[in-house]
Amino acid sequence: MSRNTLIMNKLKTIIVSCVLLLGAFNVFAGTFNNENLHYVISYKWGLIHKDAGEAVLSLKNQGDFYQLRLVGKTKPWADKFYQVRDTLSGKLKKDGLKPLTYTKVAHEKGKYSRDDIKYIYSGNSVDGHAKRVRQKKDGSITSSEKKLSGTWPVYDMLSVFYFLRNIDYARLKNNQVVTATVFSGSKVESITIRCVGEERIKLRDKSERDAYHIKFKFTQAGKKKSSDDIDTWISTDSSHIPLLVVGSLPVGQVKCYYVGGK
Repeated sequence: MSRNTLIMNKLKTIIVSCVLLLGAFNVFAGTFNNENLHYVISYKWGLIHKDAGEAVLSLKNQGDFYQLRLVGKTKPWADKFYQVRDTLSGKLKKDGLKPLTYTKVAHEKGKYSRDDIKYIYSGNSVDGHAKRVRQKKDGSITSSEKKLSGTWPVYDMLSVFYFLRNIDYARLKNNQVVTATVFSGSKVESITIRCVGEERIKLRDKSERDAYHIKFKFTQAGKKKSSDDIDTWISTDSSHIPLLVVGSLPVGQVKCYYVGGK
């Protein structure tokens, strides 16, 4: 694999992680209000600092449920390397913050894919009926179904965002670890979250905010890492909005900035 290919694969992984930006744990008893959170994804290498993509995360209250939606896309210059047009949607039960359905529709580098997961609960056991559809550049279509299994807490690449926001970081000791299972496409992964401490950070508009600095990573069966550690800063107020996400590349960094919206 060439160095350029390695860099672009790494860039794609972190951009998708940012777009998707998310054992026993303490959580807030509060609920989420309707919101639309806007993010800009930037690539930084030395003096080069260019916006590579953007994303909007939306939540809408509907009775006993939350309707979730995340729309992300790369900028025209980044499209030349790896075009991303992703839409994630899901339904989350307010009681217990349990995901019920998840859908990801992706158009990436000329290919189309769709992932659907339906959750089934039995005590602490959680099954996910996963259906995948793939369309290649030549138009050929393949589909498959698979049963995913895990032990609560279990999330997907959208609802895990709210799991991250619902942790009571004020009660976590520095470097204390929180874990959960994540259904990702046809894979069952683990997310490990570690709280580094409270810091004051500068945002894209030069304003400063107090934030909890956390590190998280995804691992597969056998503890194989799916990603390097990703640094995230979450606001210390009750909204727990992710303010900044930073991931490393073989050359440079990718940063995901919160730029406003409620």
